[in-house]
Amino acid sequence: MTMFARATVGAVALMMVTSTFGVVGLIRAEDGNGSRPRADLSAADDRRVRKVTAPATDFSRPEQYEASQGGAGTSRQLISANAFSHSAANIGFADEERFKLGNALFRKFWVSSPSSTQASDGLGPLFNARACQSCHLRDGRGHPPEGSSDATSMLIRLARAPRTQTERAALDERQMLNLPDPVYGGQIQDKAVPGLQSEGQIDIRYQEIPVALPGGGQATLRRPTYTIIELAHGPLAADTTLSPRIAPPMIGLGLIEAIHPEDIAAEADPDDLDGDGISGRISLVRDRSTGDLVQGRFGWKASQPSLRAQNAAAFSGDIGISTSEFPSPNGDCTAVQIACLGMPTGVQQRLGSAEAPDPVLDLVTFYTANLAVPERRDVGNPAVLRGKQLFYESGCTACHTPKFVTRRDAEHPEHAFQLIWPYSDFLLHDMGPGLADGQKVGDASGREWRTPPLWGIGLTQTVNGHTFFLHDGRARNLSEAILWHGGEAKAARDRFLKLPETDKSALISFLSSL
Repeated sequence: MTMFARATVGAVALMMVTSTFGVVGLIRAEDGNGSRPRADLSAADDRRVRKVTAPATDFSRPEQYEASQGGAGTSRQLISANAFSHSAANIGFADEERFKLGNALFRKFWVSSPSSTQASDGLGPLFNARACQSCHLRDGRGHPPEGSSDATSMLIRLARAPRTQTERAALDERQMLNLPDPVYGGQIQDKAVPGLQSEGQIDIRYQEIPVALPGGGQATLRRPTYTIIELAHGPLAADTTLSPRIAPPMIGLGLIEAIHPEDIAAEADPDDLDGDGISGRISLVRDRSTGDLVQGRFGWKASQPSLRAQNAAAFSGDIGISTSEFPSPNGDCTAVQIACLGMPTGVQQRLGSAEAPDPVLDLVTFYTANLAVPERRDVGNPAVLRGKQLFYESGCTACHTPKFVTRRDAEHPEHAFQLIWPYSDFLLHDMGPGLADGQKVGDASGREWRTPPLWGIGLTQTVNGHTFFLHDGRARNLSEAILWHGGEAKAARDRFLKLPETDKSALISFLSSL
């Protein structure tokens, strides 16, 4: 389903105003088009939202407010290596203090137990990193261990097929999204506290794959093969699959959470009823705090329902720190890892039953919810505008939905009713055999991935000093990332391949401006 087919166009005008408490809203003039409103909007406001989020048709100039891709919270700080680490521009003084406290906790190094620094112990016993910032360096994008053994910003998820009716029922009811390896658990932890052996190390081998280009010439892609070496407890189960994941950028996450679920559902076409080859699907996951089935929109396979749950899962799996959402103080230790289960934990009853009590998790969640999206660059550059037109015409917007207006009733007022430009539909799409990891996660098959948002992608080199893209960093630049697209994205990829070199360059210039 193309963006042109999805949008309902109405005659409305848009302007930005700032209220007394710093939240920028949208003021629109009514049209006469009656349509079913989004649950948080009046019928008139719903028509206005549909108008302002309609796909672009004029590529001779930027759209209004297009540079403010994070709405009123867009950062207008000078571009530097810290471009992803600024607070949203529309949070107040008190919230700025909360942001800084959350930042300190995000950067804090946890230590093994027992320790004199009791508010910081509880690391592991098995872990991948000692701090959130270790994976999300400067709040940006991770990378595979290129040229070194350091895999801190990449991890390997483990999963296997169900073996019993009870396991099948747990998956069907989404009490679990997949099943861990019986010995090594849900992911490989390549580090351990003193006195304990790590589970294993990631070994990556690349094969160079030539790709013939229309009109002559060729490009080269690299296909990775992953194995785990130095396994501490013998081999993985025969049916255990490996899924490599690099840490994604942290910007705009609170705005993503504030997108109304009806808007995401409106983009879905699971049975491809319009026959365009695009069949985005919603990922339904169980909210651990309520027990309800809700949309998943965080993680490479849309496996987490909220930013708080995503943070809690990372605390548990990546650092081995327990929270109220994932209360095991031993992290990902399995029942057969007796030595791991016997290690001291960092639970301090005077601070609560978790190593990271709710105030800690809440502050980290507030910080990650309010990392600003940087202002776009060069939006009026003719090459960028031409690239934007080609992005639309090639069909990229069928999955990379350019814009949304967040819900009026968002939990935090700074996220409410914002025009944002994430370039994602947050749905699951079949990306073909080339990118398949063979690992099912809830509704996501072994070939499906959530469409990643593109905002900030052009600053990867500036922030993180590399240009490794896709879920495992195999693509060495944006062109290679496009060439890896298959499955539902194959037609768009093929259109890109057929473009003249000047147009290919223009489309890359557009992506680099995001």
